Amino acid sequence: MSSFLESCFQEHYPFYSKLTADEQQTLVLSSVLTTYQRGDFLYSCDDDCLGVLLVLSGKLRIFIQSGEQREITLFTTGPGEVCTLSASCAMQEISFDILIEAEEETKVLITPASTFRRLLNQNIYVENYIYRETTEHFSEVMWAMGQLLFTRLDQRLAGYLEDERIRTGSPVLSTTHEQIARNLGSAREVVSRTLKSFEKDGIVALSRGTVTILDVKKLRGICRMRR
Repeated sequence: MSSFLESCFQEHYPFYSKLTADEQQTLVLSSVLTTYQRGDFLYSCDDDCLGVLLVLSGKLRIFIQSGEQREITLFTTGPGEVCTLSASCAMQEISFDILIEAEEETKVLITPASTFRRLLNQNIYVENYIYRETTEHFSEVMWAMGQLLFTRLDQRLAGYLEDERIRTGSPVLSTTHEQIARNLGSAREVVSRTLKSFEKDGIVALSRGTVTILDVKKLRGICRMRR
């Protein structure tokens, strides 16, 4: 198992070769490989700091939730991508409460925040990497907020469907109106009305648990309106 973990770090963490042998051993021995099922929660603001998450397969959704239980998806993390906001307690300058949910069966390599805190203090390459990744995450957060505030729902919905089509490599998306609404930070009823409008225009076909994209050109036309 340790050789597998080491190969994961070598492939996905550019700072790994800059660590000393002791630091590499600390990173490998403290990390845990965990599999989450669809709908499992990995982290909430009420939990202890989880650590840095390296997604090996599957997909994680990082989101925030209002007092009225409205969810706003900030970004998603897929295979080969890292989430550092889940280890924000390792960085004194950052205080950011998030929730993380597995959108499908997801295999994650978790390194405790305490390990990264030590490495941050010992190795400038680790520090640079963590802060660069965290800055990119905050850029994604600001983009998501901008979309929510300044972009019409039909444009955001079209963009979401097109992104999912590209990500999955299929025009048939296995999702529900509720899941889409959570990802877009909207109400299910509003998303359903917009999808029905898309269906009327021949852009999609709707069935239980599935959205099938019929006209990519029209969908992209709506997407371009939000650029």
